[in-house]
Amino acid sequence: MAKTTAGWIPHSKRVLLLFLLVVSVSTALVFLLRTNSDPCDSLRNGQPVTVDRTQILRQSDARVGARKNPLGFMKSKLVLLVSHELSLSGGPLLLMELAFLLRNVGSRVVWITYPKYEEKNEVTYSLEHKMLTRGVQVFSARGQEAIDTAIKADLVILNTAVAGKWLDGILKEQIPQVVPKILWWIHEMRGHYFKLEYVKHLPFVAGAMIDSQTTTEYWKTRTHDRLKINMPETYVVHLGNSKDLMEIAEDNVAKRVLREHIRESLGVRSEDLIFAIINSKVSFLISFYRKSILLILAGLNSIIFQLFFVYRTCYSHLAIYVVAIVIIDSCELEMGVSRGKGQDLFLRSFYESLLIIREKKLRVPSMHAVIVGSDMNVQTKFETELREFVQSKDIEGRVHFVNKTLTVAPYLAAIDVLVQNSQARGECFGRITIEAMAFKLPVLGTAAGGTTEIVVNGSTGLLHPVGKEGVIPLATNMVKLATHVERRLTMGRKGYERVRERFMEHHMAERIASVLIQVIKKSKGRSRT
Repeated sequence: MAKTTAGWIPHSKRVLLLFLLVVSVSTALVFLLRTNSDPCDSLRNGQPVTVDRTQILRQSDARVGARKNPLGFMKSKLVLLVSHELSLSGGPLLLMELAFLLRNVGSRVVWITYPKYEEKNEVTYSLEHKMLTRGVQVFSARGQEAIDTAIKADLVILNTAVAGKWLDGILKEQIPQVVPKILWWIHEMRGHYFKLEYVKHLPFVAGAMIDSQTTTEYWKTRTHDRLKINMPETYVVHLGNSKDLMEIAEDNVAKRVLREHIRESLGVRSEDLIFAIINSKVSFLISFYRKSILLILAGLNSIIFQLFFVYRTCYSHLAIYVVAIVIIDSCELEMGVSRGKGQDLFLRSFYESLLIIREKKLRVPSMHAVIVGSDMNVQTKFETELREFVQSKDIEGRVHFVNKTLTVAPYLAAIDVLVQNSQARGECFGRITIEAMAFKLPVLGTAAGGTTEIVVNGSTGLLHPVGKEGVIPLATNMVKLATHVERRLTMGRKGYERVRERFMEHHMAERIASVLIQVIKKSKGRSRT
């Protein structure tokens, strides 16, 4: 069978790992104390100069804060966020990210989840705790507190089409007071979301915000033709990479550590070429301690995940990294392989690329395919089909299934090419694409959905058709990048430049701020009317 990266660590080894953790953290603390007392010496005009590291950090923080926050006008405003669920899927985490951006400028932010989850689990506890520690209030969706907040709020943001059920389910007669100040944030591209019970109030809200132009046009056409309703004023807001992810992507030492670890776990050599399809809907909000420890999440699966503590300090002109792998029990993630993500067609393309290389006798590095987002505990019929295909083609040694993961950064550091193979209408946006580009990876994507607004065909990657018609073109594109190293690297560099120009966190904040200004202005006008 194809190789599967397992997450289970025998109990007998955990004591040793815990000891490693204690030693590593102790060492890091020692280094931290030394950095606060021992300066890094450098030479200026041939003379040693003492550098005040604290002053440097203050100057660095000042430079970070020098850019005026575009969301500053939201200070003291009351914002109610309504999510259809509290989970580790893309929609809720995007809304949480917006909640934190608003809290950073002093907004009063309240979160409700509807329909309310029946039983809390480790995920909901963890996410609620994260919000509470950042000053986001969490109310029951069915309580009077939530209704009062909706009436008093300056802005109400409904997240995803499904969240619209909260209006009729809870607000009822208060709907006319709240609808004029609603911004509806839509991420869905699937047809089953186009139900009147979900979106019948959509034409009357202050505005809709969608992640790509392609999805916006799809919603406008579908709601008009199928539901006989019109979209409100609709704004396209492309997403951006978090500062934390960019910090890892731009840290060559951290990337090298991650690359070596992940490749070792897969049994892949450093010189081998990896094409990967990563089915992870989230980019977890990584906590960084800028003055000392770079915390990088790696390898979360349904049983455990690993945390890399990469500590760097300047002492005697040396960069010292202390790396500890910490094994922590975790919970199930709600992600996996699916036909809509195109892993089956990806594997067929990979196999066809091997045939092309063999037939043309091309000299390329040993090629591997990695599928991130597997589930070793509950194998679906579709995943079984994937593994049977790999076995039938005798490519088990080249294909690796990696369990569902919370963070993509370690795998982006380890691979050479990202394949974004979403089918049908494609992704609404596809954040994994801009994350890969931040790591200077070329992207082989389907010519559908938001991918066409991110990837510049022939410059930052190569596009291929969806469906079976795309199998051979994708295989051909794989061979192109395998045989032309410089082209692969150039595409990666251009992708990184495109991210820096368009898809950073501050770009997303600026785009969202522009929308909020217009929506709040419109809602105030409606209220006066």
